[in-house]
Amino acid sequence: MNTTPVANRLHIGIFGKRNAGKSSFINALTGQSVSIVSPVAGTTTDPVGKAMEIHGIGPVYIYDTAGIDDTGDLGEMRVTRTKAVMGKINLAVVVTTAADFDERDRALMEELKTRGAKAILVFNKIDLHPLDGRVASGLDQDGIPFVPVSCLTGENIDAARERMTGIAKTLEAERSTIVGDIVGHGELVLLVVPIDLGAPKGRLILPQVQVIRDILDNDAAAVVVKEREIEYVLSGLKTPPGLVICDSQVVLKVSGDLPPGVKLTTFSILFSRLKGDLAKLIEGVKAIDTLKDRDKVLICEACTHHPLPDDIGRVKIPRWVKLYTGKDITFDVHAGPILDRDISDYKLIIHCGGCMINRAEMLGRIRVTEEKGVPMTNYGLAISHVHGVLRRALSPFPYELSLLEDSPGGAPTL
Repeated sequence: MNTTPVANRLHIGIFGKRNAGKSSFINALTGQSVSIVSPVAGTTTDPVGKAMEIHGIGPVYIYDTAGIDDTGDLGEMRVTRTKAVMGKINLAVVVTTAADFDERDRALMEELKTRGAKAILVFNKIDLHPLDGRVASGLDQDGIPFVPVSCLTGENIDAARERMTGIAKTLEAERSTIVGDIVGHGELVLLVVPIDLGAPKGRLILPQVQVIRDILDNDAAAVVVKEREIEYVLSGLKTPPGLVICDSQVVLKVSGDLPPGVKLTTFSILFSRLKGDLAKLIEGVKAIDTLKDRDKVLICEACTHHPLPDDIGRVKIPRWVKLYTGKDITFDVHAGPILDRDISDYKLIIHCGGCMINRAEMLGRIRVTEEKGVPMTNYGLAISHVHGVLRRALSPFPYELSLLEDSPGGAPTL
């Protein structure tokens, strides 16, 4: 990888009503013509995202969005897409003007904060509409951060950038490490990576690359093997590895090949911790044991890919869950960066590892499922559970392992 992955960048969203100058603010902030600017209200339709570097903040992914006040059938669809972007955002900028500032702007600030984003208010066009001192005083009293700017003249753009930088320094787009808190200095980590039809030609997949880099960053050693070479590699080691990480699809075989006491987990479980809330996803996996005939389960993927004949989400997981439960369960699949479907009819959501989305969005998806009362787990946890090796797969995480004490413990070997 030559660039920071989008999911690891700080996500910044620019929001506000039509013609407030959202696109102009992005261009002034970055010094680039990132977004199309026009005096016609509603120029920006679907949210537009771009990876870039902002001095003082570093690598970011910045979204220009449609006006939150858009109207008509098409306008409502644009607003829905804009609100979907809110779930991805770490830092939000609400652009308005002193002439148009109203309760809708305040409500937008509040909604963004409710969704977990830090928000700042930017008053654009101060060359035409200076900010009233009473309004500024009221915002100060309410603790709402704001900056008056002119995107046309460039006035206070540097001040806005500095204010955003100050907020950004308090934010963490991702956890600081994937495995650094569970491997020791100089420890050997064995990575088990199947090379099958699902493996991309000539390279490893993103989670595997990121884990290897994190192991090296934490002064440990990484050894990568396929699942058929585990015993051969182990026989050549003077001491067992401190940790083994495998693809979820081979967790049963790997667990059987390892000596007792060697800690094991999966890439998917590591990413459930990196991207979301492992404890809540563990609570969700227990719902597998309560599934009944005709219950509906949603397989949820954060990206789109061409499904293979024996696809993990569409074929293998449904097959394994049905074998484990013995129930006639209906499985649906939702794939893509926006979770915009009604989930209230589902008894369980099984989500992918989420390597292509950021932590804010995964936490947002977990929050939505909690609000709907639908349990959610992830691929690695679900696969380990139905294969009867979930406790082994959680062995590096003592607290999360303790959450299984009231659980049946998974299936017998399939």
